[in-house]
Amino acid sequence: MDTIQVLVVEDDPVAADAHALYVGRVPGFTVAGVAHSRAGAVRMLERTRVDLLLLDLYLPDGHGLQLVRSLRAAGHLADVIAVTSARDLAVVREGVSLGVVQYVLKPFTFATLRDRLGRYAEFRAAVGEASGQDEVDRALAALRAPQGGALPKGLSGPTLESVTRTLREAPTGLTAAEAGAAVGISRITARRYLEHLVMEGRAGRSPQYGQIGRPELQYRWLPKK
Repeated sequence: MDTIQVLVVEDDPVAADAHALYVGRVPGFTVAGVAHSRAGAVRMLERTRVDLLLLDLYLPDGHGLQLVRSLRAAGHLADVIAVTSARDLAVVREGVSLGVVQYVLKPFTFATLRDRLGRYAEFRAAVGEASGQDEVDRALAALRAPQGGALPKGLSGPTLESVTRTLREAPTGLTAAEAGAAVGISRITARRYLEHLVMEGRAGRSPQYGQIGRPELQYRWLPKK
């Protein structure tokens, strides 16, 4: 499968280099180029295949959404993840109307961007005809990051992100004890997060036999359909 080609558009050279480094560390993604302005991004898009823009909204020669608007008018279908320090929800709404699939607020960590890119890759990989509403909902839910305010009492967004990432990276699944050891939390705590993922439809569980005593539950990230 081809890697997802990402154009990093960021006017700050230090931030641009950091964002490109982050993208290059995520499996399945390749940095197609780096542009420091709207004009530079247009030139890059004219000669390079780009699947996804990691786009700063405040550029020296125009707002990032102006770039998106011109791309859509020209028929360019590259997806966009907006990177910004702005928290203006009117801008967010406008971006959604133009096809911005996610927003990442500055400053952010590698773990945050890796999670967003992983969710985007999962959404992008969903192809074919959906069997029903649940499958459509699941495809769209892949783009949504965990929302701390919506979590059950006692669960935190950063820990959920760590457990989610650990489970996704385990092809054969994990027990609660294994997940807890990998993340640095107790087995009981890990099980709460894993059960939350099951309830959200993001993970499945099955008993693991072959051990002395009661079978242990094995959790697996639900495969793409």
